[in-house]
Amino acid sequence: MSRAAEPAPLRLIVGLGNPGSRYADTRHNAGFWYVDAVAREYGGQFRPEGRFSAEVARVRIDDHELWLLKPQSFMNRSGLPVRRFLQFYKLDTAHMLVAHDELDLPPGAARLKQGGGHGGHNGLRDLFAHVGRDFWRLRIGIGHPGQRGEVVDYVLHRPGAAEQQAIDSAIAAALAVTPLLAAGRFPLAMNRLHAETP
Repeated sequence: MSRAAEPAPLRLIVGLGNPGSRYADTRHNAGFWYVDAVAREYGGQFRPEGRFSAEVARVRIDDHELWLLKPQSFMNRSGLPVRRFLQFYKLDTAHMLVAHDELDLPPGAARLKQGGGHGGHNGLRDLFAHVGRDFWRLRIGIGHPGQRGEVVDYVLHRPGAAEQQAIDSAIAAALAVTPLLAAGRFPLAMNRLHAETP
């Protein structure tokens, strides 16, 4: 799964999170929140796909058809469902965007990035092990609790009302540039998103 020479139109957006109602409103599910917003905006309906251990939806954005994927194997095992999906549909990671929560950004911030390290994020760590790291990432800020030992508890709890409003605003800003992402216009999408969020 190699990097394309030039930015390519997206074929797949993966949201990272944990399945089930217990985790639905927790900070670690910000990636799920974004793909849910894309599905709502463009009329997609998620359905369970057992062969991938994932929920899958399909949307059309302008002239581009995209898959949306939410692994249902828990965060630290996100990689295998994504790998199976890529292999089944013969997709390259150059055509994939992964949305995830980001401790190193404050609530309200959202950033696009290609490649880079996992920063201790277990979902990214497992993705790297299964598909490499040459894909675009949408980093949705959730803030940091301040102490490393508090991170697990922090990401598995819901944000306060003001934090949630800020995260929702960042997701709305990301949703606004999603048509650019779908068309593979990543530099323009990055400039607009980074200008719109702190």
